Amino acid sequence: MPTDSEPEALPFTLGADADRLAALRTMKRFATWLLVLMALVFAISFALQERYPALQFVRAAAEGGMVGALADWFAVTALFRYPLGLRIPHTNIIANRKNEIGASLGEFVEENFLSDQVVQQKLESIGISDRVGGWLAKPENAGRLTDEFVVAAGGTLELLDDEDVKGLIETLAREHLAKPEWGPSIGRVGERLVASGQQHAAVDLLLDRAYLWLADHPEAFETAVSERLPGWLPRFVDRMVDDKAYREVLGFVAGARADARHPLRLAVDRYLAELSVDLQYDRETIRRAEELKLELLDSPRLREFTSETWDAVKAALGEALADPGSPLRAGIRSTFAEVGGRLVRDKALGAKIDGWVAESVGYAVRQYRHEIAGVITETVERWDAAETAEKIELQVGKDLQFIRINGTVVGALAGLAIFVIAQGLLVLF
Repeated sequence: MPTDSEPEALPFTLGADADRLAALRTMKRFATWLLVLMALVFAISFALQERYPALQFVRAAAEGGMVGALADWFAVTALFRYPLGLRIPHTNIIANRKNEIGASLGEFVEENFLSDQVVQQKLESIGISDRVGGWLAKPENAGRLTDEFVVAAGGTLELLDDEDVKGLIETLAREHLAKPEWGPSIGRVGERLVASGQQHAAVDLLLDRAYLWLADHPEAFETAVSERLPGWLPRFVDRMVDDKAYREVLGFVAGARADARHPLRLAVDRYLAELSVDLQYDRETIRRAEELKLELLDSPRLREFTSETWDAVKAALGEALADPGSPLRAGIRSTFAEVGGRLVRDKALGAKIDGWVAESVGYAVRQYRHEIAGVITETVERWDAAETAEKIELQVGKDLQFIRINGTVVGALAGLAIFVIAQGLLVLF
């Protein structure tokens, strides 16, 4: 009697695979016992057919059932192993042709599943933008995505090397600040600011500060002028001169504060307007602006500034990301929800995004579908031959056992039909 060499419980037979293995073993036993039943029926009917001629029909059916069962057992078993351990040609097919099967499977997937038409039709039927938008529009989903984003962002901050980032900031600052000339750009901006009177606020602030400082520090003029006068003058004259100078300066600043058309203000406006023009067109002024720029960029203070900037930004981001109630996290969550709502409401935008996704995926499929399908081929090639056969048998073996069962039943019916036809022909002829 043929015996089935059932696959053992392999490491991968967990969960659903364990259930498949149990079902496979059950079906194998059922098919085998059905063959045993046919054999017993054949033996009994063969032994008693002379005494009971009607048993010839039973014997013919059992004989056909045995032939069908044995033939289909051989066919099914030959797919996964050598029947009875005999190395019969064209058996143990899956193990012996594992690589060819993997290559054929990869080619089949590439030609039938990784084509532009199939991928685009599938993406169009999915409605990516509508699904993503509907999912994001729900507050709980936007919150979940925000949490995942925060974890990823926090991990990225931890992975970044501070020295590398500081060096990058300094390099970018030098590259983007050192190359262009500052003079013309500053001049154009300054010209527009002066033309619109934007400098007046700064002048007001300076005059206010100067007046308050002078009012609070009259002692600054105690000897500011008198120490330059001849020593033979009486001291009361020195005090009068210093006091007069203090009042004049204080009055001058007060007048400039109060009068929008004060000569000082007008002089400042003229100076700024002329400087703005010179920064754009006067080569000497532009050269001096460039020298000042280079001095600033070569200053060690730039390195300190970039270091302090990154430290402050990193600390602020870390704190904001770690705080569930921070405005940053609330803003991220709100942005995700808003994007989701926009995708749901704006069908034109959704169509554009769906088209972009379809084009992007289609391009990736066209460019890399051979490599994608090659993963199947390479994976199957790496599998052990015996393990590959057992994996495949585990997936489809239960259904293949129905072939054995059907073969037994069909063989019995065919054997009976052939015997009946033969007996009829004997009667007729």
